[in-house]
Amino acid sequence: MRSWHILILLLVIGTLAAGIYNLLVKGRILEKETTELKILVKKVSDENGELASKIEYFKRPENLLKELKSQFNYVESGEKLIIIVPKATSTE
Repeated sequence: MRSWHILILLLVIGTLAAGIYNLLVKGRILEKETTELKILVKKVSDENGELASKIEYFKRPENLLKELKSQFNYVESGEKLIIIVPKATSTE
């Protein structure tokens, strides 16, 4: 009869030990995911700051016009566009 009590006690302790081990493993996984998410939040926050500064820059019409002209060769009426092409280099 005493051996049954010891066997049941060992099974309960084994089950508890396995449960604690599983919790520790899951805890480590969650810590790793938390660290990765913190890094992602930092990156997104930095990108958000950059976008906010670009929005502020482009709110001014003269900056918007400047970008339009530089990226799309836009000219206003009365303006002339000069495109300077660098000399071709030969690779011999």
